[in-house]
Amino acid sequence: MIAGILLALAAGALISVQTLFNNKVSASVHSHTTTALVLGMGFIASLSMGVLFEGADFFNWRAMPVWFWFSGLVGIGVVTCVVRGVNLLGPSYAISIVMSSQLLCALWWDSAGWFGLEQVPFSPQKAVGVIALIAGLILFKLKPREMREAAADI
Repeated sequence: MIAGILLALAAGALISVQTLFNNKVSASVHSHTTTALVLGMGFIASLSMGVLFEGADFFNWRAMPVWFWFSGLVGIGVVTCVVRGVNLLGPSYAISIVMSSQLLCALWWDSAGWFGLEQVPFSPQKAVGVIALIAGLILFKLKPREMREAAADI
């Protein structure tokens, strides 16, 4: 479990760094060019590392549903949306919304048992967590003056 937590923390840090780098690239080129560069370099690096570490077994692909083969297309949407979101909202706010969206969608898919996941019941504590997450986003975005005015309205 500790290894999983450490890997998840590393992934979060790497996503944040990648997002900042992608944002700097998109300042020089179009967002679709950024996406092509990011995914193209990722393909070359993944292919190289796969062959290096797995050898010929890297090309031994098991049968899987056809729609799994198109997950790279989802990556195009991910990179494009994150780059544009960061440009429009700034890194901290955009990434907090991205992470919240990831958590909400994962919770939804777990609760519904979609994509071959084991169905996990939605509980009151998960509902409280979602409400706290949304409240945190609102607090994160509000400016101090807006917070005072909102408190005065209550």
